[in-house]
Amino acid sequence: MSIVITGATGHLGRLVIADLLAAGVPADEITAVARSKEKAADLAEQGIHVLEADYDRPETFEGAFDAADRVLLISASEAGRRVPQHQAVIDAAKAAGVAQLAYTGIFGGPKADFLLAADHRTTEQLILDSGLPYTFLRNNWYTEMLTGGLAGVVEHGAVVNGVAPDSTLATATRADYAAAAAVAVSTDGHLNKAYELSGDTAWTFGDFVAEVTRQTGKPVVHQTISHDENLARLVGYGIPEGFAEILADVDDAISRGALSGTPGDLSRLIGRPTTPLADTIAAELAAS
Repeated sequence: MSIVITGATGHLGRLVIADLLAAGVPADEITAVARSKEKAADLAEQGIHVLEADYDRPETFEGAFDAADRVLLISASEAGRRVPQHQAVIDAAKAAGVAQLAYTGIFGGPKADFLLAADHRTTEQLILDSGLPYTFLRNNWYTEMLTGGLAGVVEHGAVVNGVAPDSTLATATRADYAAAAAVAVSTDGHLNKAYELSGDTAWTFGDFVAEVTRQTGKPVVHQTISHDENLARLVGYGIPEGFAEILADVDDAISRGALSGTPGDLSRLIGRPTTPLADTIAAELAAS
């Protein structure tokens, strides 16, 4: 038996592997899937088996898995291309009859009605159609996706987006989601279950800028703009129009409450509270 992590050299994959090791899973029972062995050289040095395979080359996954394997399919990063990429892993997992196929999808699952969710909804259905024992890890937005540009926010004194002022979202950190994934593939009781993973507390962008102001001593405000203004702003940053539309649509989804739920699945899985927004802001400010 091996716990197999696809996308293992990405930020989330590396955190999952670190959590597995910290939980006492032997290194030789973990397989890291990477596009090149060079990218995973540090993992191999820890005694982790490295499998060279690429989402875009389905043949590289042929014979990759065994029946006893627990596989974590970390979703690919490019919206619009994910479905055939994920299909390669699902097909290989079905051919092997793996013991578990866990997937990092999006909060809301089949009910998520925004553009970014389309690939995830299709992937979940493909996994269901495969007949394999599954675990759906439906991640809400990552807090780091909103704090990553914090230095610029402080400099300009504003967060500008298409999110309505009173709308809430319940983010969690990448480390929180990684911890949940590690638990789901290393402990029993998670087969044929879907977890809606989000932070314990939903917050508004008013809360966000107030916390940034408190920690920096510099006034920061939130400014809501229209969908079209938001789209033009994103394109102006050099984001391709198709992806900019997806991002602007996410802001619209947040405005109607699609990412505001706090069901508590994440904190229950990881056995601790999720990371508070203030802590993630403090960490970003310290690193910038």
